[in-house]
Amino acid sequence: MALPPRLFFTLQEVTARWGCNIADVAGWAAGGRFRIMTGIGLVLCGNEVAAGQVVISPMDLLPLFRRCGTGPTEGVVRRIMPAGATDWQIITDPPDGVVVAVADMMIQADEVHAFEEDNDMVRRVTSGSGSSTPYDWDGMNIALIQRIHDHGLPATQAELVADMQDWFADRSNGKKMPDERSIRRKVTPVWRALQKDHA
Repeated sequence: MALPPRLFFTLQEVTARWGCNIADVAGWAAGGRFRIMTGIGLVLCGNEVAAGQVVISPMDLLPLFRRCGTGPTEGVVRRIMPAGATDWQIITDPPDGVVVAVADMMIQADEVHAFEEDNDMVRRVTSGSGSSTPYDWDGMNIALIQRIHDHGLPATQAELVADMQDWFADRSNGKKMPDERSIRRKVTPVWRALQKDHA
């Protein structure tokens, strides 16, 4: 059985995935392209209680995102945006704010994928010289061709994607699998081309 798609990427994973500097990630987040999140214990923001998943502003923690890499690894957050909120809230208790570490900052997987699609980054992420992808996409392409050759085109694209998920799972005991969306991006061009042939 395949694991469900992952929900978050750490900032370190994103910089490796995109081949960029953490300062770039902070800048894109500050520009509203996606949100940087972390988890905190219970705090008070005036009369409101907040805890768990919160959005933080990279501009509040700018020394952590120095391009030269000389910045600290932790900083103090004094304002947050709780999950589901649309406005920033000031932490009043504890009065000195909350310490957060770069290692504990994340971006939602849906926002990572949307950013990649908006910037045509699929090829950069999944292939090419020096790619950081841990997945055997070339092997999957061969398995995809063999599957279609041996069994024909299935009734739905979802079935083809599921077969490729099973292929990855079989080769890693379910421990090293790309998410379903990444597999679908690889399968979709083949599916569409073959659908035209069968139309």
